[in-house]
Amino acid sequence: MVIDVTTVTRSTAVSDRIPPPLMFMASGLTQYSGAALAVGLFAVIPAQSVAWWRIAFSAIVLLLWRRPWRQTWTRQGLLAAALFGVVLTTMNIAFYIAIDHLPLGTSVAIEFIGPVAVAAISGRGWRERVSIVLAAAGVVALAGVSLQGGWTANAVIGLVAILATAAAWAGYILLGRRVARGGDGISSLAVGMTVGAVLYCPLAIGATRVIVHSPRHLLALVGIAVFSSVIPYAIEQVIMRRVSAARFAILLALLPVAATVVGAVILAQIPGPLDLAGIGAICGAVVLSAQRPGRPEPGRPKAGTQDEPAPLP
Repeated sequence: MVIDVTTVTRSTAVSDRIPPPLMFMASGLTQYSGAALAVGLFAVIPAQSVAWWRIAFSAIVLLLWRRPWRQTWTRQGLLAAALFGVVLTTMNIAFYIAIDHLPLGTSVAIEFIGPVAVAAISGRGWRERVSIVLAAAGVVALAGVSLQGGWTANAVIGLVAILATAAAWAGYILLGRRVARGGDGISSLAVGMTVGAVLYCPLAIGATRVIVHSPRHLLALVGIAVFSSVIPYAIEQVIMRRVSAARFAILLALLPVAATVVGAVILAQIPGPLDLAGIGAICGAVVLSAQRPGRPEPGRPKAGTQDEPAPLP
């Protein structure tokens, strides 16, 4: 993939000055705004169909924004973008199926197994490894894990779906960072989401009739796409280019914190002592995992150099 280095450098100069934790909080706030819209659609549109339309509309918005057909692509670059998009789409569809069968808090806690695995395997030194333990504990405290009703068929379906989400999330981190560091990650995101939408297009059937007869639901799906996919995934592409895979996995723990903030400010859901302890653990993990001044971020390219990804196996 051939990218105009000058254009990419100019477009990322401002974002590189923003601390990654602050960017993650912004990403989380937009994601949960989209989630609020999605929950209201589950009564009229199957969860997996909502997930597919979210990806499809996101792909359209990103294609119109980035116009990737104007760039020169290598076979390797297209393959990496396509694989990334399939994993991302699988992650979203599996998560929507899971939260249709399990409590949201339980789903959020279990899916964090994916980032924990990435941080545990790729982390360097005690700081990142201790940080991921703190982050995982904080997520569990905020999520409030429970299996109400016992091991029903719904619970089993939900557990299978959320474990698939966790595996896909781990793949999203590793592949997404590779794509982000290979050049214009947001254009690769546009291509990847398009491939994912095409692959899972049979899931569109469950919502077509509702969309045709209800412009309100159509607008809601577009809103979900923009707030839950376009904005946060574009932000994450910028973050992935700047930090190691382990630190990115730790920063993901800020998403439940963002959800708690939204609940407190908008829904008047005041966090209790356990919630505050969870927030404290996650903030401690983020601070502990931060790179000390004077040392380069592991795996981050030096200024003024091109960081080309290794060939896919």
